[in-house]
Amino acid sequence: MKAFGFLSFGHYAPVPGSGTRTAGDMLHQTIDLAVGADEIGVNGAYVRVHHFAPQAASPMPLLAAMAAKTQRIEVGTGVIDMRYENPLQFAEEAAALDLIARGRIALGVSRGSPETALRGYEAFGYVGSQDPRGGDLARDKFDFFLEAIDGAGVVQGDPAQVGEGRYLAIEPRSATLRDHIWWGSGSRATAEETGRKGLNLMSSTLLTEAPGVPFHELQREQIDQYRAAYKAAGHTGTPRVSVSRSIFPLVNDMDRAYFGLRSEDSGDQIGVIDGFRSTFGKTYAAEPDVLISQLKQDSAVMAADTVMLTIPNQLGVDYNLHVLQAFAEHVAPALGWKPNTEGPVEGYPL
Repeated sequence: MKAFGFLSFGHYAPVPGSGTRTAGDMLHQTIDLAVGADEIGVNGAYVRVHHFAPQAASPMPLLAAMAAKTQRIEVGTGVIDMRYENPLQFAEEAAALDLIARGRIALGVSRGSPETALRGYEAFGYVGSQDPRGGDLARDKFDFFLEAIDGAGVVQGDPAQVGEGRYLAIEPRSATLRDHIWWGSGSRATAEETGRKGLNLMSSTLLTEAPGVPFHELQREQIDQYRAAYKAAGHTGTPRVSVSRSIFPLVNDMDRAYFGLRSEDSGDQIGVIDGFRSTFGKTYAAEPDVLISQLKQDSAVMAADTVMLTIPNQLGVDYNLHVLQAFAEHVAPALGWKPNTEGPVEGYPL
């Protein structure tokens, strides 16, 4: 591990105990959290994307505001659901964001996780999928998106304006954008495909596989297979890999009240998500010295360059900054962390 960031699900609801009661609260608090995390030295500020639910949904305006108000922290998504996106509009917006942030972005993209709406992407106008989960639609649109950001001509030009036989690329374009695109992979097979395409790998707190091995070992296999596929395809870069974890250092009574019980019975779980028997990673909540020992035994955490800490965003900015500060001060240095003042994060050499 070289770096860590926070991953916010962007929940909001007017319920007892919530400090994030409206969409406006959630958006402004996420920006404030990114600013505070940047000052601590945290390397990344990432948001989940869901539709038809009281959560963060349209990430580009939020990420642009986060980038504009920070200096060093990377801003991004985990993940954008490609089923709901127009590939060319997304390509334009992503390029503009990359330019605004001067390359400090990490856009995680995938087919997306299960949504509350049944085939909700069809309400956005994207029909014709032969897959009940819309996977074919997401993959086709993502491939077109990659062509667009690579500068391919995607529309025939008006001969009266540009001459005969010319095809036009999207504008604006960013030369560094492709290096900042991640695929959110939920299995070893999709990780290998991500490597072959030369993209960065974003892996979550669950995998849609359950072969009976500990979650971190399964995820480490996923990372190793991704890197092997990346190298075998002839790519020569140092690709980034991130994993998500729920990690809470217990350093005061409030931490123990919120998360202390989780340290007593937490473990990997097996369940079903989106029709797949899946493995879910455990929550880490313990005193800092215990956390250091536990996380050093997490082979996927130690293999990834970046760890995303899932945060309880409805507990407010101050408490979440406390969680990040505690991790930065008491745990992360022992795992190899370098603060954002030491420059952009790079992947491990292959």
